[in-house]
Amino acid sequence: MANQKPLQKKPAADVSSRQTAADLLSAVLDKRITFDRALHRAMARGRMATLSPRDKAFARLLAVTVLRRKGQIDDALARFIKKPLPVKAERAIRALQIGAVELLFLDAPAHAAVSSAVALAATDHRSAIYKGLVNAVLRRVGQARQKILLAQDPVALNVPAWLRASWTEAYGEAVTEEIAKNILTEPSLDITPKSAPDAEALARPLGASLLPTGTLRRPMGGVVDALPGFAQGAWWVQDAAATLPVRLLGDISGRSVIDLCAAPGGKTAQLASLGAEVTALDKAGGRVKLIKDNLDRLNLTAHFIEADACQWRPKAPAPFVLLDAPCTSTGTIRRHPDVMHLKGPEDVRELGPLQAALLDAAAKMVAPGGLLVYCTCSLQPEEGERQIDTFLTRRPDMVRQSLTPGEVMGCAQFITPQGDLRTLPSHWPEYGGLDGFYAARLVKN
Repeated sequence: MANQKPLQKKPAADVSSRQTAADLLSAVLDKRITFDRALHRAMARGRMATLSPRDKAFARLLAVTVLRRKGQIDDALARFIKKPLPVKAERAIRALQIGAVELLFLDAPAHAAVSSAVALAATDHRSAIYKGLVNAVLRRVGQARQKILLAQDPVALNVPAWLRASWTEAYGEAVTEEIAKNILTEPSLDITPKSAPDAEALARPLGASLLPTGTLRRPMGGVVDALPGFAQGAWWVQDAAATLPVRLLGDISGRSVIDLCAAPGGKTAQLASLGAEVTALDKAGGRVKLIKDNLDRLNLTAHFIEADACQWRPKAPAPFVLLDAPCTSTGTIRRHPDVMHLKGPEDVRELGPLQAALLDAAAKMVAPGGLLVYCTCSLQPEEGERQIDTFLTRRPDMVRQSLTPGEVMGCAQFITPQGDLRTLPSHWPEYGGLDGFYAARLVKN
């Protein structure tokens, strides 16, 4: 493989940033907690809460890059470690991973990366005895950096084999290679303006460019809630691909829309900003509060319900229902690399029945002549096209309503042969890619 450019240059920070990154990694890799949940906890009451905005951003960068490049990192370290460290030396293991990611991918000065890693290992007495090993191994990694990177196949080392096999079957080898390369890069930050006319005015202070979807895109970095316009409720964070399913509903101003499995609330905010009368439902009370807090900041309104969408029914069927079903989220790996470590083929199988049950329930909420949009942020056909194909055999009263290129900014490549929406991380390379998303629009006869 050709040598890779460093992802991002970062100056050295004190050991607290590395300790925070180590905490985040342990939460994901040892406790099987999603990165977003671990980050939220750390920001609310963990070590991260005490860091400066710059060091918070650096800690996050360290952790997500380790998760994204863990296969390469482990391969590099294994070249110089004869036998794995014991589990009890967890802090030394994290020190090695964090030091390696700085040396290999963040272009850190070698002495700073090594000394900071040694200091991190020393913060736990069970790992302190490995300070010498951490120092020696990372020095050798730094010296052999070019040789290591040239010898590695990033896709084979980092992307799980089950995902590559699944995507190859669905999209072919060439597209799979492009998807895999894309998800190994740090994404941009995508922002949805509350009001479309405000997009150009917001672009300059945010240092962002305007995408064809109306999304503002800026480089990742910094603390989101410190960016211009956040406190004023001028925008929310949402990948460009995630904005597309709401567009499939058409004109919803003044109309009733049921938003099922609504958290974290990006689509709820879209619906409300377009003038819809939104009923936002989610099963978990904490997630409902998350949606409400976000809409309060944006000065948008909706009716919030904490309930199981499989059991809940509206007083009357609605003309529009949006179902963003729980899924493996494999389309969002570039933003959430923890998915590669927390999800497996068994999750695809286990989520299938839930998605089917939610679809059946959603269909009962749609008024005759109304629209149901089903979407997932998954690249797995079992959670998209195949789920809809099976659903339509159960519900002959529901039929596909094919998309037109005009509904997706003229991007015909986003439309499947069946007429559904399918975005891939390899799409829009001229803009820096986007998340993988699937959506089907169904009309009730």
